[in-house]
Amino acid sequence: MNESNPLDWAAKAESDLDMARRALRGKIKRTDAAVFHAQQCAEKYFKALLVAGGVAFPRTHDLIILNHLCLSNGISTNFDAQQLEFLSGFAVLARYPGREPSFEEAREAIAIARSVRAFARRRLGVK
Repeated sequence: MNESNPLDWAAKAESDLDMARRALRGKIKRTDAAVFHAQQCAEKYFKALLVAGGVAFPRTHDLIILNHLCLSNGISTNFDAQQLEFLSGFAVLARYPGREPSFEEAREAIAIARSVRAFARRRLGVK
């Protein structure tokens, strides 16, 4: 992966979205994996947008910070901050024992990731 190529970020994001969807298929639903990979998908698409815009970003999983960087650099995202905050929480929480996300939370996480994906792909000119 070339970190300076937005399409490489997009390819990694697609892999995460695929994993998120797969985690909810089959007999055993892996909601923790679904929410984690949904968050990773959105994070990588935000980073793809920032790379495409020539904007440096910190190593963070916080979608609010990444969205703010987009907004302050002329990338008008119009994402709901509460949804981004909800999804951001799964970058860490989903990897540790204590609280399993519900199936509904996993589906919501994937839906949010898909909306970030759709916006980013349009902005990047990717079909």
